[in-house]
Amino acid sequence: MTKKISLLFILALPIFILADEGMWMPQLLEALNIKDMKRNGLKLTAKQIYDVNSASLKDAICLFGGGCTAEVISEKGLLLTNHHCGYSSIVSLSSVQNDYLKNGFWASNLNEEFPCKGLTITFIKRIDDVTQKVYENIKQNFSEFQKDSVIKINIKKIESEGKSKSGFDCFIRAFNYGNEYYIFQTETFKDIRLVGAPPENIGKFGGETDNWMWPRHNADFSMFRIYANKNNKPSEFSTENVPYKPAYSIPISLKGYEKGDFTMVYGFPGRTQEYLSSAAVNFILNQQDPIRVNLREIRLKIMEDDMKLNDTIRLMYASRYASIANYYKKWKGEMLGLQKSDAVNKKIDFEKKFINSLTDKFKKEKYSTLISQFNKTYTDFAVLDKQYNYFTECLWGVEGFKFAANTALLFSELKKKQLNKDNKFDVLLKETKALIPFKNINKQTDKKLCEAMLTAYIKAIDQSLRPKVLDSIITVFKGNVTALTDFLYNNSAFVDNTKAAIMFSDFEKSYAIYERDPVYVIASDVFNYYQKNIYPQISYYDLQVADMQKEYIKGLREQLTSKKFYPDANGTLRVAYGKVSEYEPKDGVKYLYYSTIDGLIEKQKTGNADYEVQARLIDLYEKKDFGNYADKNGKLRIAFIASNHTTGGNSGSPVFNANGELIGTNFDRNWEGTMSDIMYNSQICRNITLDIRYTLWIIDKYAKAGYLLNEMKLIKG
Repeated sequence: MTKKISLLFILALPIFILADEGMWMPQLLEALNIKDMKRNGLKLTAKQIYDVNSASLKDAICLFGGGCTAEVISEKGLLLTNHHCGYSSIVSLSSVQNDYLKNGFWASNLNEEFPCKGLTITFIKRIDDVTQKVYENIKQNFSEFQKDSVIKINIKKIESEGKSKSGFDCFIRAFNYGNEYYIFQTETFKDIRLVGAPPENIGKFGGETDNWMWPRHNADFSMFRIYANKNNKPSEFSTENVPYKPAYSIPISLKGYEKGDFTMVYGFPGRTQEYLSSAAVNFILNQQDPIRVNLREIRLKIMEDDMKLNDTIRLMYASRYASIANYYKKWKGEMLGLQKSDAVNKKIDFEKKFINSLTDKFKKEKYSTLISQFNKTYTDFAVLDKQYNYFTECLWGVEGFKFAANTALLFSELKKKQLNKDNKFDVLLKETKALIPFKNINKQTDKKLCEAMLTAYIKAIDQSLRPKVLDSIITVFKGNVTALTDFLYNNSAFVDNTKAAIMFSDFEKSYAIYERDPVYVIASDVFNYYQKNIYPQISYYDLQVADMQKEYIKGLREQLTSKKFYPDANGTLRVAYGKVSEYEPKDGVKYLYYSTIDGLIEKQKTGNADYEVQARLIDLYEKKDFGNYADKNGKLRIAFIASNHTTGGNSGSPVFNANGELIGTNFDRNWEGTMSDIMYNSQICRNITLDIRYTLWIIDKYAKAGYLLNEMKLIKG
């Protein structure tokens, strides 16, 4: 009876799967989820979602660049993703004279589509369980380091064999903290071209004011096209390449959705940590997130003020600012959600009930000890993590330091060349000249960042824990950070365009001078200090925690055999499903499940700079020229919310209705629900989706690029 009661308590806790929780592996849907999905309204079979023998939805889902999702929506390789996912490509193609970020861009034919240097698209061909192969040759008496070494060797071997047999690239990823391993066959395309994007103040309407918030009114989409060789295979950019012919392209529904409708998100969620211990959640909530938020807040304020000075600086920092701001606000929301949900105490309560549910004395002692180890490990790790964050978020928030440290390899390769050893000096020198940072960074802005970050660093990091050279220079200037910063930016070649050009034009002869450059001396010392003293210790703790987490989740799964566990997100292909749903963030407040263009106009009238919008859009609104894209009440909806479990990486993911038709593009979560990376709460966690009808309206009515719709399969009835 005691065991049954304890288990009932455990089942009620949020660590276990609720109706809308989970990021499920598509190849396991038939075994784990399809019945539940059909009970919730799905009309598709598991094979229509994922199949390796016939075309399925998976063949239209791709990893966009390194961290977003995109979907194929035409037989000519047309891609749809978020505006913020295509942001860096749009910025790189823009100039003050041709500002596609500010004004938008639409190619009227294939010849006008712009190649995006460095952008790739990756499809998953198949996924297979290789756990047993990865664990081959591991003996019981092996230490964790020995196990890790053998696993790495086995993985390389299996990946190589997989590529040799299939002809596709292969990679293996660990799941459930190493309790399982899966191999992924992939196909990557490298000739990707920009097709269209709305102006920034439409695609990013609301800016940082609305980021992570609901309701939303931004057309967060951009369009690209995949090009392949004449055999429909990946190829580097070539004028001979032609639009890619996909195995499957997604039909688009104009029917819309209503409250309670089934929805499904298919994409590449980045990282979640749903099975963390109470010690880990306490560490994130009360140390890690606050440090990161504080340091990013300082950097963002400096960038924002300088970006307002002129368009040149605005374009220089647009992509950096957006990247920094995104997780700054996410972490703030995460802290808020965890506090409101009383996450730490709920985790503690769960752990107690889990231990009490164990009847085997050995297991009870084992997992009691494990929980204690979690507490001690995170207490010890906190000191290191603080130093790590003050390196990555603080000192490396200064572009001059980063660039100078990266030049260390150039010095090393030059010395090899002087000794007539094999070297890459000439290639590196050419690459470095092309990457002189202050071509794309404002010196005065970086100087302000340097002063602010050094001030924060000195205040937070004890003198005994600082790199020696940096601390010595701080001492020389008697802690006067303003004087130190003036000295650095007046005397360094690594923070000045003119001086940098001179340095690299005669680097072989004058390198000894630049090895004594003050910014280089500081940056190389800081980098070496953290590489030698902090990173190895962090790696040690990472292995410890990973091993403990592996045992922890293994114990949970053994104890609760009737429960379905989904692995944490790790950048691999996943399916989430839920329903269109309202939510109540706090007492007396209830949010509707969709937003309309009426709300955009209301925001625009406030005068907030983040709510500025082109006159053409306002004119179309006033004429009520909504075409076939309005709902049954004549309203033009912009976005909607649902209870799908999503995270970073799901940006750009297609959102399907029960028939597998596209009804929108996932682009964000609500602020109160950002804690879903750590603890999902079905009452407040919502994914935010751009209504596909608003996307089509912008393309057709605003951009007058309706010819693109001719490629798409539109379902009207």
